[in-house]
Amino acid sequence: MRPIWTGTLSFGLLNIPVSLMSGERRTDLQFRMLDSRDDSPVRYERVNSETGEEVPWKDVVKAFEYEKGSYVVLADEDLKAAAPGGKETVEMAAFVDEAQIDTRYFEKPYVLVPGRKAEKGYVLLRETLRKLGKVGVARVVVRTREYLCMVKPLDDALVLIILRFPQELVDLADFKLPGKATADYRISKSEVAMASQLIESMSGQWTPGEYRDDFRDRLRKVIDQRIHQKGGTTQVRDADEDLPEDATTNVVDFMSLLKKSLDSKKRTPAVGKSASRAAAEKPAARKKAPAKKATVKKAPAKKAASRADAGKPTATRKAAARKRPAKATRKSA
Repeated sequence: MRPIWTGTLSFGLLNIPVSLMSGERRTDLQFRMLDSRDDSPVRYERVNSETGEEVPWKDVVKAFEYEKGSYVVLADEDLKAAAPGGKETVEMAAFVDEAQIDTRYFEKPYVLVPGRKAEKGYVLLRETLRKLGKVGVARVVVRTREYLCMVKPLDDALVLIILRFPQELVDLADFKLPGKATADYRISKSEVAMASQLIESMSGQWTPGEYRDDFRDRLRKVIDQRIHQKGGTTQVRDADEDLPEDATTNVVDFMSLLKKSLDSKKRTPAVGKSASRAAAEKPAARKKAPAKKATVKKAPAKKAASRADAGKPTATRKAAARKRPAKATRKSA
């Protein structure tokens, strides 16, 4: 399995080299769309809505529609300027009780795997979190986007769970929900007792292995039957990083770093590097590139006159052009 990135897990002055690995396995059955007339694959294409012509990737730009039909175009420099600065680091911001985090915030699991010779710091954090019953709340950059996340011990692993930001959740007050007392809904004590008895009789331990995606299993069975069925398949001919080494650590005085972390909130270089070495490895400040002047692309030149018009006198062609309806123009930002 390939890591998403290799970086550090940081809390206080301790920086633990880790690899961020995906903690989920996609089991969805993937389908291709075919043209039923000749079984050719159907492709998605980028088409200009006015000309109907396919647009190459090099001519595609990102734009934000701030009003209906009005766009502001963002250059690559704008996107880079807004991108988060800290990469390949899980930096702890706080430690809280896991029960305080609403389950609606949980989104996607990852696994943090320690680098070579980083086991001591990894186990120290894992077992301390387990002993105190705490989880870490941090920020992490995954594929150019910054996320809120939670780091928690699970068996021998430190698991990183991507969390949703509060703005991504719909406020429960926005829904029409029954919020009065049970008596207001004419629920009797005997009904509550009966419901409690039923729930107790169905209660047990959470054993995820007992649950399977039955729909996928049934669909897979149908596919296998079609594969072995005569005439049930068709042959289709498509038209159409290097991994960094794990970071290493040397013997480190963890007691000293932990004591300094309690006395100061300043961060030090990653474990295993001296301050002078880390400073020497810092890249020189890059000069800011001069800002590019905003340019407005001109509309593509109109196609040459058709062959039918080629033989007509100039005056006749001009008259015909005046009769044609004017083409609607788009509002540029």
